[in-house]
Amino acid sequence: MKNMSKLLKQAQKMQSQVVKAQEELQRKEFEGVAGGGMVKVVVNGKNELSSIKINREVVDPEDVEMLEDLIVAAHQAAMEKVKEASDSVFGSIQGGLSGFPGM
Repeated sequence: MKNMSKLLKQAQKMQSQVVKAQEELQRKEFEGVAGGGMVKVVVNGKNELSSIKINREVVDPEDVEMLEDLIVAAHQAAMEKVKEASDSVFGSIQGGLSGFPGM
């Protein structure tokens, strides 16, 4: 019974760590850049796009598709940073699951 109590306390501690990590991640901002810095986007840990900066030099009415591609590429770069941060944070917490049977 002591082992079960110990496991329950570990689970509660991990749940608290997960909630805290989620809150911290959601407050962070991640920048994605494309076109050598011509397009920058910022997303937060909630995966919400918060800003886009476009250098005037890249705005060409004759080549809108290029600008669209740069925006998408910058957004993807930012989202990859969010994923990497999330994997890093939650991977370390998940490492604590080794004490649980079947994990």
